[in-house]
Amino acid sequence: MGAGATGEPGYAQALRALSQGTSDTLDEVLARACATLPASDPVVYLVDFSRQALLPLTPGMTREEVEGTLPGRSFTTGQPVTAHRDGTTRVWVPVVEHTTRTGVLAMTVPGSVEDSGSEDLLREAEQLGVFVGLVLAALSRVSDTPHMRRQGRDMSLPASMQWDLLPPWTTSVPGALIAGILEPAYDIAGDAFDYAADDGMMHFAIIDAMGHGIGSTLMSGLTIGAYRHARRHGVPLEQTHVAIDEALDGYYRDASFATGIIGTLAVSTGRLDWTCAGHPPPLLLRGRKVVAELEGEPTLPFGLGSTSPWVGSRDLEPGDAVLLYTDGVVEARTPDGELFGEERLVDLLEREAAGEQPAEELLRRLVQAVLTHQAGGLRDDATLLLLQWTGLRE
Repeated sequence: MGAGATGEPGYAQALRALSQGTSDTLDEVLARACATLPASDPVVYLVDFSRQALLPLTPGMTREEVEGTLPGRSFTTGQPVTAHRDGTTRVWVPVVEHTTRTGVLAMTVPGSVEDSGSEDLLREAEQLGVFVGLVLAALSRVSDTPHMRRQGRDMSLPASMQWDLLPPWTTSVPGALIAGILEPAYDIAGDAFDYAADDGMMHFAIIDAMGHGIGSTLMSGLTIGAYRHARRHGVPLEQTHVAIDEALDGYYRDASFATGIIGTLAVSTGRLDWTCAGHPPPLLLRGRKVVAELEGEPTLPFGLGSTSPWVGSRDLEPGDAVLLYTDGVVEARTPDGELFGEERLVDLLEREAAGEQPAEELLRRLVQAVLTHQAGGLRDDATLLLLQWTGLRE
């Protein structure tokens, strides 16, 4: 049942259907791509913004939970999952946009995957999941449907604005990866993260704008906009920090501020540089243990006159990870007032790291622990950003 027996998926026909832009583009694209695998009954599930449910792109079909289901296992592990059913096999593979898993593709293939050639078939199915991700990325530029299908419930205006501001949840390059997560996903306001991987450098930022609602979202948008503008002009890190500060101070001209950390990771060497604007210090994870807080000289938040920020530097070892977080994580409280706290965050981070979960799944589990601690409802945004240097392999 490998490529030699079945032929490659019908990508040429699928791309032709995509270029024609019919009203049923994705269904037709999938049907053509699956035809020569052979596979039937393809269903695309997109993970909702809180990463708790897989929602079918086609209306009227049943959702699947991320926890405790076969589709959820494929999504969280990034691996194919199969189930044999009456002479056929149902296969689930991740839907991948660039390097970000955004959902799962389900399909039915004849026979059992234990038959000869099953490895080839699963590899082709995985490639189809990547193809679907590319198609969805293209459709999302001109259609609201993928975004709307991913909403597990109503989303506030500030959250909608903030999601449009954010990069994908994760990306990786040879030698490094970065992943981020935000909660409450449907009502976020002032928290944000950003990154870019260019010319052997991973740029990153985490932001927590003061206040709540639209005002906080607008401030966060200005902060990220100033950061991107400076970054894209090749401005050094220290001057980028000052540019963000000046942008907020020049617009608000009052005591409005945003905390944050901006930094770079040199992928070839593991050299980490960062500046901190009144933000909680990152945690350095090495060998499944948190070995340090990356503290430095105190600097005022953005907007309050950070004219000469302190720049920290650290040489990472292969496998090191750095966790950045906003205060909404450690300040989450139980109904009777018990803080989540940094000690609990460190303990959970070490336990999840010991399980060798993919970065995005590790963050999903951490933020679910925060939500559980606060009985499902956060009083403040909680954001996590994980940066890992794996080291360049020969």
